[in-house]
Amino acid sequence: MSVTKKDTPIESRCVEHGLRMTGQRRVIAQVLSNATDHPDVEEVHRRANAIDSRISLSTVYRTLKLFSAKGILERHDFGHGRGRYEAAPREHHDHLLDVDTGRVIEFSNPDIEALQERVARELGFELVGHRLELYGVPIAKKKSAGRKA
Repeated sequence: MSVTKKDTPIESRCVEHGLRMTGQRRVIAQVLSNATDHPDVEEVHRRANAIDSRISLSTVYRTLKLFSAKGILERHDFGHGRGRYEAAPREHHDHLLDVDTGRVIEFSNPDIEALQERVARELGFELVGHRLELYGVPIAKKKSAGRKA
């Protein structure tokens, strides 16, 4: 009896888009499916290379570009000149970025969504999409830094 390995969510989406899944693409898809953060190209390469040392940085660049072009991944530019990646969400969410650590927090807020819709309507538009990125520092850290000054 053979056991069939289940595709990761990103692998499944690649197959849905008709992409040929090489071993290296499968590893990169696995790394991205398992990511709980929004890794940049170098971090994806580091993680993929730990699984398969034959995966080059150029392979990771090409694969991420292909996956993004097909709508499988979403590329974000949170500053610092590096794109960071996540699986293209099936449900909308926004991002809050800790500017000190680079940590990305995903969130959804129905009040923000309603406000954006209202603003678009007031300006004579139907909203067909948006991307909201908030940048901040933890309040506790800001308060303690203020006390030192």
